[in-house]
Amino acid sequence: MATAAKLDNQQIALPKRVHSSRAEQAARRRRYLGVAALVLALLGVILGHVWLRLQVVHMGYVLSTASKLQSRLEQENRELKVELATLTTRDRIEEMARRRLGLTAPQKGQVTILP
Repeated sequence: MATAAKLDNQQIALPKRVHSSRAEQAARRRRYLGVAALVLALLGVILGHVWLRLQVVHMGYVLSTASKLQSRLEQENRELKVELATLTTRDRIEEMARRRLGLTAPQKGQVTILP
């Protein structure tokens, strides 16, 4: 597989150019395509994993914000219930009716009972 060449009365072996067959080229091409497909699949899995991790972190922030809002609204609801109970006491309503509206207790004969 080597050709001989004479150079200054010395014989040097030169390698013949090796031509690979079409079958070998096709096999090499399939191997490269397989490796490329494997690399792309691995890259896709890695990108998918990173995207999912980012989504988990984002949802954690959203959940934390919603939880804080819920706690604040529950506290406000408790405060409003206390205020409502305070404002609707019988004594306070009667005092407001007398002072602001000038209402008084009914006199005898002002109350009519209907059958």
